[in-house]
Amino acid sequence: MTKSKIGFVVYYERNSLYSFNAIVAALETDEKTQNVDIYYVKSSDTLLSSIKIALNHNGFVVVGFSIYSTEFWEYRQILRKIKRKFKNQVYLVAGGPHPSGDPRGTLKLGFDYVFVGEAEKSIIRFFSKLHNGEKPKNIPGIAYIDKNGRYHFEKHRDLIDLNDYPPFPLKNTQYGAIEISRGCPYKCYFCQASYTMGSMPRYRTVDEICKYIRILANEDLVDIRFITPNAFSYGSKDGKSVNLEKIEELLSRVKQIIGKKGRIFYGSFPSEVRPEHVSPEVLNLILKYADNDNIIIGGQSGSQRMLDICNRGHTVEDIYKAVKIVINSGLNVNVDFIFGLPKENDQDRKMTREVMKDLIDIGAKIHAHTFIPLPKTPFSNANPKKIDKLTKEFIKKNMADIYGNWKKHEKISFQIQKKLKYS
Repeated sequence: MTKSKIGFVVYYERNSLYSFNAIVAALETDEKTQNVDIYYVKSSDTLLSSIKIALNHNGFVVVGFSIYSTEFWEYRQILRKIKRKFKNQVYLVAGGPHPSGDPRGTLKLGFDYVFVGEAEKSIIRFFSKLHNGEKPKNIPGIAYIDKNGRYHFEKHRDLIDLNDYPPFPLKNTQYGAIEISRGCPYKCYFCQASYTMGSMPRYRTVDEICKYIRILANEDLVDIRFITPNAFSYGSKDGKSVNLEKIEELLSRVKQIIGKKGRIFYGSFPSEVRPEHVSPEVLNLILKYADNDNIIIGGQSGSQRMLDICNRGHTVEDIYKAVKIVINSGLNVNVDFIFGLPKENDQDRKMTREVMKDLIDIGAKIHAHTFIPLPKTPFSNANPKKIDKLTKEFIKKNMADIYGNWKKHEKISFQIQKKLKYS
């Protein structure tokens, strides 16, 4: 194989924006990969035509997808269309939460390579090999099946430093939320964060964050949002405490850069906070520097037994306390709850309904989810359950204060559980 120009067709749809911002940004940091020809595709309607254009201009074409479990099975038909039209002319690669947890199943769906976990280093090595005219094999963090049907995967040996990579592409320009931390120490049994990104929190420094805030401000993009598993733990040594000084340093310096015309959103979409980290002191910082009118709290269950089974590390009382503090501050509050958790019984469900009713009476909104057995979590093999009649009646009665895709998640849950057993 000889060196040739490389095209990267990125399926840049709504749920993959932040992931691909990090991936394309990483490619731009390396001499061998910074000139990869990037094609952002925002709709399946234009995917095939974009691949054709990329093939007309490049010797190699890679088509990339970042996939959540809630949408994984929707990609089967997309892959079939690509393979039917282009056969073996392109490399089909996948990364993101579901492929990271189930690389074998993702390969079986039709992908050629799967990027497991954080992919900044592995994506550079992958495209560097293509640049050198080599087959992109035996790269840490990448799984594939060889021509003899054998599965290969070499694990990552180290985690990345967020400060080594931009949060979004600067050459193939795409702006967006800034990832300020990665990794979660709590290891909740239903969540992939700790199991795919590590349990030791890593932070982008305030200096590095502000460097990219200035870039956004120069483009007059001054609605600033942050990506983090837990906004109120930013800067803490173990990720399990609140570092008020570091949070204030971050928010105050960002505010200074964006000025009065800018807005900061912190502790709200696309992030949330743990209930035990909510305090009047940290909310005073939100009120002083930020512009969001709400805080998103991860509650998950109204049963202490279920919180303990899920390894949540907080109490039901922490949820009540956090909601009251937020309401008393004048901010709105949204609380996440998960229906159908493994080992949940009628008493657990009753307690959760009672807690949700109490929180609604206090002034909270409920963001409802249904348990999904996500790959690579301790609950990956747990049997999902249909939402019980009394809970559905409760939701119907309180529809003005409950929102979320719990119905869709309920359907997907059974589909994923069935597929994972055979992957």
